[in-house]
This record gives sequence, structure tokens and C-alpha cells, in this order.
Amino acid sequence: MLDTLQKSLEKSPVIKKNNYYYFINPITDGIPLVEPELLQEIANHIVENTKMNVDKIVSIEAMGIPIATSLSLKSGIPLSIIRKRKYGLDGEIAVSQSTGYSKGQLYINGIESGDRILIVDDVVSTGGTLQSIIKALIDAGTIIDEVVVIVERGEGVPKLKEMKIPVKSLIKINVDEKGVSIREVNGGKQ
Repeated sequence: MLDTLQKSLEKSPVIKKNNYYYFINPITDGIPLVEPELLQEIANHIVENTKMNVDKIVSIEAMGIPIATSLSLKSGIPLSIIRKRKYGLDGEIAVSQSTGYSKGQLYINGIESGDRILIVDDVVSTGGTLQSIIKALIDAGTIIDEVVVIVERGEGVPKLKEMKIPVKSLIKINVDEKGVSIREVNGGKQ
């Protein structure tokens, strides 16, 4: 189950910055290459294990884009990309976000009150970005059917679950000076 993703994560280089270990992976960073079979495996897994009874798929710039695009192509469900750039369109929603390593503004477009939403994100560590986005989407009147996180690291997903939002992660990992280790694959411990 998710063998290509597991192997990719286990091969990820790790760098240390300010006492934090970052892993570098095609799904979370686009480096070295995002191979089609990896995207296909992830999209297939999500479609097979998620209700997909939604009006729109929502994802966040930048690395959520290839995943959400693959999922949209497979499911036929349109997607909305939350951007880091303001466009000033009617109905645009500005979201302040803060993570363990950055702060900034994000902008939501193409969402309407009553939309049933599936949020897809590449990785969650602190959960700060998704918490802000979820709050903004709920305030906008959307119904968040589910959040799918490809890679779970740290305490972010438990914080999201405290918001009473259904969150599913495909793979839970630990990262340290030795590299990436898989803790759990879609509910099945390794």
C-alpha cells in the first residue's frame, strides 16, 4: 500500500536548519523529480479511500497543486488553488497564516457558500496554515467534507482534528538526523 510513496520518503535527503530537520521530497518540494507513477498512486489511493462527494477540491500553492490536479483529472471534480498572490477578484478571501517557519497571506478564490469541499495538502507539520484556511472556508459558508494530508509530521493533524474536521493522512513520518522513518501508512502501523 502506497509503496512508491513510502520508498520516495525513505530516500528523502534531510537537512538541518536552526535545529529543525527538513526532508526534501518530490511530493513536498518538487525535488528531485515528481514522477507520474507517484502522483497516480496518490490520486488512486485518495479516490479509492475517500467519499469524493464534493463540489470542489481545494489545495494550497505550491506543492498541493500537482496532487490536486491529478485528483481532479481522475475524479472529474474541479479544483480551486489557494494562492500566495492577491488578485483582487470579487469574493476573494484573504487568509493570514503562520507556521513554525513562516508567516504570510494566502488568497482563496472560486469558492461559494454551500460548496462541499475536499481539501488536499502535501504535508502538515504544525497545522498553522490549514487551521487558518479551514476557519476562513467555514466562515465563507463552505462545508468541509474532509481534509486529506499526504504526509503527516508533528502535531498539526491532531490540532486539526480538535477543530472537529475529518482529517485523513496517507503516511505519518518522523524525521531526524538519520533520515525519514515511516510511522504509519493510512492507518496501518509499520
